[in-house]
Amino acid sequence: MDGLRVFCADIGSVKAGKFGWAALNADGQAAESGSDIRDFAQQIATHLDSGRPASVGFECPLFVPLREDPSRLTAARKGDGSRAWSATAGTGALATGLVEVCWILDEVRRGLTSEARSHLNWDSFIVEGGLFLWEAFVSGRAKPRVDRNPHAADAMVAAEAFVDALPDPTSMNAIQESHVISLVGMALLRTGWTRDLESLGTPCLVIKPAGREEA
Repeated sequence: MDGLRVFCADIGSVKAGKFGWAALNADGQAAESGSDIRDFAQQIATHLDSGRPASVGFECPLFVPLREDPSRLTAARKGDGSRAWSATAGTGALATGLVEVCWILDEVRRGLTSEARSHLNWDSFIVEGGLFLWEAFVSGRAKPRVDRNPHAADAMVAAEAFVDALPDPTSMNAIQESHVISLVGMALLRTGWTRDLESLGTPCLVIKPAGREEA
């Protein structure tokens, strides 16, 4: 897509300095990063206001599975590996993401001077443009070994993985769940990006960067 810019935020406590973001163009050029959540939202709004599409990822669980077997309600999503989404790290990121994703989406929407549509479906985004939302999952060997601004570095790894997956990032979807509770859908409804209640049951794309090779 012409003018596509890929953004990603590593969700974490803003007060504790554990929030970081990164952005780069679809061609992999013009990389930026930072730790200011307001700046992150403003950059997305400015890009959308220019009439160009934006792909925005959040490193936190954006949906959880809803299963018939009650013994598996808190089990790992298909693709998460052995770690349950309800484990300590997952629930901590999920709870923080509930408020930070809503805050960011609200801030972006309030920063727009022109209309933009939101999408959880890549095909509709390709046709209509606007804002595409996805989940980043950076763990294990995929995490960069940096001391300075590690949260922005995590976000950059995820943004780069999204760019590498173009032109069809859905081919790299890491989680296969169809019956879900969508937290990002809830955030879109809460912030006025959509009125479609089906968003509450719509999973989003999950990009999981590959780990580094061992030396």
